[in-house]
Amino acid sequence: MRFGLSLPDGGECGDPRFLVELAERAEAAGWDGLFLEDYVTYQGEPDEPTANVWTALAAIALRTSRMRLGTAVTPLPRRRPWNVAREAAAIDQLSGGRFILGVGIGDAGESVVRDTSLTHFGEETDLRARAEMLDEGLTILDGLWRGEPFRFSGRHYHVDEVTFLPRPVQRPRIPIWVGGGYPLAGPTRRALLWDGSLLYRAPAPGSDDQRMSPADVRQLRKLAGERAFDIAVGGSPRGEDLDAERAHIGAVAQAGATWWIDWVPPGDRDTMRRAADVGPLREAADPGVPDPGSRPQSPARE
Repeated sequence: MRFGLSLPDGGECGDPRFLVELAERAEAAGWDGLFLEDYVTYQGEPDEPTANVWTALAAIALRTSRMRLGTAVTPLPRRRPWNVAREAAAIDQLSGGRFILGVGIGDAGESVVRDTSLTHFGEETDLRARAEMLDEGLTILDGLWRGEPFRFSGRHYHVDEVTFLPRPVQRPRIPIWVGGGYPLAGPTRRALLWDGSLLYRAPAPGSDDQRMSPADVRQLRKLAGERAFDIAVGGSPRGEDLDAERAHIGAVAQAGATWWIDWVPPGDRDTMRRAADVGPLREAADPGVPDPGSRPQSPARE
């Protein structure tokens, strides 16, 4: 089990210098990874201070040396995939091969009408269209990162033959983790095509519980088969009952999760500094879980 810290890109973290400070503190405190949310306007507030995560990640890459760095998650359908390919490759180069790209379709359901990162800039809001755009965008990223002549023609994107160089440091490319609701068919299928999942439990009617249970993780691990496949769970603020938190972390680790991620909600700077400085609940990790550092040489295909 590895332990990641997830930070907002809004509020006090709208200042990219503060994000860099928190990243340095997190690495010193022993976190294994740092993951940034990726909004244009943070959580639907059109006047909320919001940082550009890609610029912040470039600075963080130069100020850290050990932690994995990533997004959790980038809504790829509101980005040009070739621009993301360039930006992510640069961060992978700057970090010496430490970048992980987390992707999703963006907010769904009622959240769509509140997500000004979509609605205020004329972005696609239809979920089916965004799912198609995400799948096409991932194919384009995979092709461009291989540093070979690549072309693509789809419903939403068209790429004439081009060779993207320099390549990312990681081979065959940067790992891709997919977010979304589990066990919904679309996000689950998509995650299993790539290198890992940032899935949350889709809440049942009348419930707001989004935590992946050990049973959920065990089933996802079974679906992934024997190949190396990262399962990142958590994604909530640390609970007050640390014994219960440790027990849950240990249970999902035993079930096959490879990452536990604590989310730090927007707050005052001192509170957020303490959340980074406290470090992970590492004693809950199961030493019997295989090292997730190894990864497949190519993504699974349908």
